Amino acid sequence: MTVAALVGAATQASAGRACLTTASEGGYSYAGHQATYRGHGVRATITVTRAPSVGVGHVAGWVGVGGPGQGVGGEDAWIQAGIASMPGMDSVLYAEIQQGDAAPEFIPIEQGVAFGRPHKVAVLEMSSRPGWWRVWVDGQAVTDPVLMRGSSGRWAPIATAESWNAGTASCNEFGFRFERVSVSYGGGGSWRPFVAGHRFLNGGNQLRDLASAPAQSGVYNRTLAADDVLPYAFAARSGS
Repeated sequence: MTVAALVGAATQASAGRACLTTASEGGYSYAGHQATYRGHGVRATITVTRAPSVGVGHVAGWVGVGGPGQGVGGEDAWIQAGIASMPGMDSVLYAEIQQGDAAPEFIPIEQGVAFGRPHKVAVLEMSSRPGWWRVWVDGQAVTDPVLMRGSSGRWAPIATAESWNAGTASCNEFGFRFERVSVSYGGGGSWRPFVAGHRFLNGGNQLRDLASAPAQSGVYNRTLAADDVLPYAFAARSGS
């Protein structure tokens, strides 16, 4: 499963039937955000809020960094984690790692994710090993350290829902809530609220803020004004 095909560039809302995507989008549609600044980690509490219905492909709600062409020398490189659903299967907590020309590595973490049950998911660079990353779920490290060459301080974190229908007319349905969406300004987890920049929204999907994000800024300071410390939250769902 490749769940980062459009990461790294903002998309515009598309017209037409809600579940359709164009050939150029490869069957992918999104509803989420990319941070305005580069960071060393991203986390969110993710909850499935609508029973997923997947006819073809998959749906997912995830946080991560990197994307196509974002690695050293323009190679594909990313690391992400979240909740995914595929045809005929229960929802699964997962991690996905892409490096170079190899196929993305999909790592199941927990099968049978319950509807309405929140999970704390994080992708975080290690404090003592710049460029090495791990995935955390509900406070526990669930992957070995992964070296992402040239990644330290280069990637703007992402929190998004997505659907992939292989370019067919199949209407996949999803709903996710992202709460306490945060970015780490340093390795090891120096967390501050996520500041939304680029918006990923196409395929007729919907986004709704649940808690206001801090004012947009190109950098994160180590100290923030009192009105800037509220956790950011949003809801994402399919339009069908």
